[in-house]
Amino acid sequence: MLFLYNLVVSIAGFFLKIVALFSPKIKLFVNGRKNVFSTLEDKIKPTDKTIWFHSASLGEYEQGLPVIEKIKEKHSNHKIIVTFFSPSGYEVRKNNTVADVTIYLPLDTKSNAKKFLKLAHPELAFFIKYEFWLNYLKELENSKTPTYLISGIFRDSQMFFKWYGGFYRNALKAFTYFFVQNEDSKEKIEAIGFHNVIVSGDTRFDRVNAILERDNTLDFIKNFKNNTSTIVIGSSWPKDEALLAEYINEAPPTVKFIIAPHNIKADQILNLKLQIKKPTVLFSEKEGLDLSNYQVFIIDTVGLLTKIYSYGTLAYVGGGFGNPGIHNILEPATFGIPIVIGPNFSNFAEAVQLVNLGGCIVISNTNELKQNLDRLLQDESFFKEKSQICKSYIQDYKGATNSIMEIVS
Repeated sequence: MLFLYNLVVSIAGFFLKIVALFSPKIKLFVNGRKNVFSTLEDKIKPTDKTIWFHSASLGEYEQGLPVIEKIKEKHSNHKIIVTFFSPSGYEVRKNNTVADVTIYLPLDTKSNAKKFLKLAHPELAFFIKYEFWLNYLKELENSKTPTYLISGIFRDSQMFFKWYGGFYRNALKAFTYFFVQNEDSKEKIEAIGFHNVIVSGDTRFDRVNAILERDNTLDFIKNFKNNTSTIVIGSSWPKDEALLAEYINEAPPTVKFIIAPHNIKADQILNLKLQIKKPTVLFSEKEGLDLSNYQVFIIDTVGLLTKIYSYGTLAYVGGGFGNPGIHNILEPATFGIPIVIGPNFSNFAEAVQLVNLGGCIVISNTNELKQNLDRLLQDESFFKEKSQICKSYIQDYKGATNSIMEIVS
């Protein structure tokens, strides 16, 4: 089976080069990996001490960041290597300040894994949440490198739990410890013979809690808000925006809206703007304007949403009308603002928990959206109840990073 796995990876690598001729995203994926080994040779000396963190994309990087920062603090004489699988993570965080080297992870071929680990020679290795690359794990096991899964989560649909998944289960032997998010994941991994499992929780709670201690000031958002009730619409998709545009167009001038779409391509931003009949301004055209004169602010750039949530009266988090579902609800929750989402959230444990607690409201159509947003804006006791639930939820679940650091040497 491992032979077939390696064959599939090799074939995929070949076809990705062809697809890259037609897809800008795949082109980044392919071209970004061309200089990985030369970058490692240039930045990592054979005498350097290193620690390696791998994240699939941006969300996993943010999830692992509290542990990366603690490890960097504890092992200040080591170089930190961060790898990404996806361009959507690497391109946004390639210039981060926590890592000494940030690169794409080469495709999981046997030769790539051997060469990467020879050049990186990490003393510790961390995989964040998921992505179990079999050749890398095998080489880590062969080199006896302490290897950890942090904020792991296991589901029945994964290969490890299938009758034909023996070669995947075998790869898990590389892990020194599995730090998982919940008891269900612990029970699943123990059922297939692994008992080096600790329920540490989800490090994202530590990540978002730390946001409160940082400077979240954005003067241009303050000027736009101008002391009004403001609904922040984060990571919206066209299906979200179609519902929201109708609500926005009927909203009184005393309510303002900040929209940070998931996709900021010019044509989609234009389509969104054309749906809105209220005075609307884009981030890219804000210079020299009195933003307080506008009712809708579309953020056609990336990297600002977390800070923008701090100015929100309440938040609508997008993605809930698509697949795989909603985006990050923990960031608005940490600021203690009520959250509204679409119906597709069942694959996200934090969303299920916060919905069950009552801090997050689920809507399925325009009428439910209007009913709940209006009530949150007009019913003070209802608003305060939802707000407190969100804030307490973050505080109750923080601490995963410390649990991990108590074990990791």
